[in-house]
Amino acid sequence: MSQLPHSRRFLERLHAGEPTLMLTVRTSRTMDVVHIARSTGHHGIMVDLEHSTMSTDVAAQLCAAADSLGVTALVRVPEREYGMIGRVLDGGAHGIIAPRIETVEQARDVARACRFAPRGQRSQTNMVPQLGLRPMPARELNPALDDATIVQILLETPAGIANAEAIAALDGVDMLALGANDFTAELGVPGQYDDPRVREAVRTLADACRKHGKLMVLGGIGDRALLDSLVPLGVCALRITGTDTALLFEGARAHAERALAPHDR
Repeated sequence: MSQLPHSRRFLERLHAGEPTLMLTVRTSRTMDVVHIARSTGHHGIMVDLEHSTMSTDVAAQLCAAADSLGVTALVRVPEREYGMIGRVLDGGAHGIIAPRIETVEQARDVARACRFAPRGQRSQTNMVPQLGLRPMPARELNPALDDATIVQILLETPAGIANAEAIAALDGVDMLALGANDFTAELGVPGQYDDPRVREAVRTLADACRKHGKLMVLGGIGDRALLDSLVPLGVCALRITGTDTALLFEGARAHAERALAPHDR
């Protein structure tokens, strides 16, 4: 029987400070992207249902493929759509990223949707891809899945940052993340990641995570120098290398520029 190693190894790497790479999947609709992620050294994928028109079925297939290839698959669900959480977890996702969380109550609802009673309220099932779709009794399946499921709470507003410590203290929450794009937009300075309030938010989240033994993730900042300056505050070693859409654009543009460049004489 599978021991659900992917997500546990993923968290162990991060707690040990080992560089861990994740590719965001927004445009791709086949498992080719999962193979590409694995062959390029990525440890995980983030299937983005918040900013795409991808169906739940396609997301589940990508997650199941990732599981078979030893890649950890997290799904960013649409804002406040708690009913989708159980569906993507049953379909093969190793964890959930919940966007725009602002209160302890919202974070608790997410954590409880990800785990079975008595820790949560996840609807009972007995067959999941992560366990080879073998029918299993609840006494075996529930603790195995509860232990393997990753819950990341994404804080993107000043209100969310203000509640960071209480959210980090919740049972069932593994990671807190700062979404720098939306956070700077909320501050009225979209894209100005060097704003001192961003640094203070990173410090607040990192302190809360350190206190409660959780991981702090920083997303949305592509400036390597700026990111490196924030890491010492307590940012974990998860690095989102890019979105498949952006990588495709960059590759297409580079090839177009080479095709139009004058030949050396």
